[in-house]
Amino acid sequence: MAIESGIVHAEDTGLQGTGTTQIANEVIAVIAGLAATEVRGVSDMSGGIVGGIAERLGRKNLSKGVRVDVTPDEQQCTIDLAIIAEYGYRIPDVAREIQEGVKRAIESMTGLEVLGVNVSVLGISFRVEERTDEEKVRV
Repeated sequence: MAIESGIVHAEDTGLQGTGTTQIANEVIAVIAGLAATEVRGVSDMSGGIVGGIAERLGRKNLSKGVRVDVTPDEQQCTIDLAIIAEYGYRIPDVAREIQEGVKRAIESMTGLEVLGVNVSVLGISFRVEERTDEEKVRV
C-alpha cells in the first residue's frame, strides 16, 4: 500500500492490469469510529469543537474523535480514539473491546496492519431517563 496526499493505495488483487484501489484516511477513520460506537459502554465519540459545530448544523461526522496515522512504509497504521464512556461500565473492559473491534474492522476491510488502537476517555455520560408527562407534572 502506498499513501499520497492522505490516500492509501492498496495493491491490486493479483489480476494483471486492473489498477489500484485508493482508500482515503477519512474512510479508515469512519470505519474506526463506527466500530468503536458499536461497543457497549461507549456513549459517543468526542470530536471537540469542530465536531460539535458540525453536529449542530445537522451533519453527522462519522470520523469524529478519530485520528489515523499511517507509517512511512505505508503498510501499517495507528488509530487514536477519543470517546465518552457510559456511566456504569468498566472502562478498561470497554477500551479493550474498542481496541479489538477497531483493529479487526480496519484490518479486514482495508488490508492495513493495525499497530495500535489508543483509546482516550474524555468524559462520562450519565443516562437521563425520560419522564412521562404525568411524572413531569408531579415534580
